[in-house]
Amino acid sequence: MTVPEPGLPARVRIHEVGARDGLQNEKTAVPTAVKAEFVHRLAAAGLTTIEATSFVHPTWVPQLADAEELFPLLADVAAELPVLVPNERGLDRALALGATRIAVFGSATETFAARNLNRTVDESLAMFEPVVARAKEGGAHVRGYLSMCFGDPWEGAVPVPQVVRVAKALLDLGCDELSLGDTIGVATPGHVRALLSALNARGVATGRIGVHFHDTYGQALSNTLAALQHGVGTVDASAGGLGGCPYAKSATGNLATEDLVWMLDGLGIETGVDLAALTATSVWMAERLGRPSPSRTVRALSHKE
Repeated sequence: MTVPEPGLPARVRIHEVGARDGLQNEKTAVPTAVKAEFVHRLAAAGLTTIEATSFVHPTWVPQLADAEELFPLLADVAAELPVLVPNERGLDRALALGATRIAVFGSATETFAARNLNRTVDESLAMFEPVVARAKEGGAHVRGYLSMCFGDPWEGAVPVPQVVRVAKALLDLGCDELSLGDTIGVATPGHVRALLSALNARGVATGRIGVHFHDTYGQALSNTLAALQHGVGTVDASAGGLGGCPYAKSATGNLATEDLVWMLDGLGIETGVDLAALTATSVWMAERLGRPSPSRTVRALSHKE
């Protein structure tokens, strides 16, 4: 039953991360052809923003070593296809293949910045500056990911002002939008509202913010609802609940796209996503990965008699 709730966005753009953030954590290699088929199926299900791959060094993320081979296979996909780039070398590789949506990946904490980028927070921002500038000069849309926005496995709770400083710095570099990452899944709704309010107080418009929640403590949907109530209209999710974070061992899967769509459908919020087609896609991918999807909605819908 659809029961709208006043004050929520009429439409939410789902930023699908399963093909990148989801598959990068697989222990066995996923064939390039399977990845390409996955993206095509996601687009056919109605997803309009599908993060395709990452142009990182193969030793960092071996699962995405086939970026140059994969991206041309997606030329006919009727969706935006953002790609992650860590530095100018990655940007060069992405632009050479015609990528028009670029993402950089920063950290709100020093420990994660050191482990993930081998730099301090400020050094990583300096590394991103020419990447963002060159991408913008080339007409690309740039997204800034900010990880560890709510908690860090080494540093513990992350102060809101610390997150706001780095978030503002990413936007000041020229990023078009910002994705707030709950990398280890420790956020709760009040914390989400506090961070969003603090960003607004520093002049960051809600319309430039997306949210990226992990479901470690079962809070991803409640945190998403808190963000929607604040006016956020972009939510990251991963088909079938695939993925986590290879640099944060306590992290579990991303918010499952199917679980998100079930909630949004019930609230009467438009997404353009066909839930049945999306569920079938996640079942298809789970079969290729050799294990069931962790998404509760996928399990419920695929086991109906």
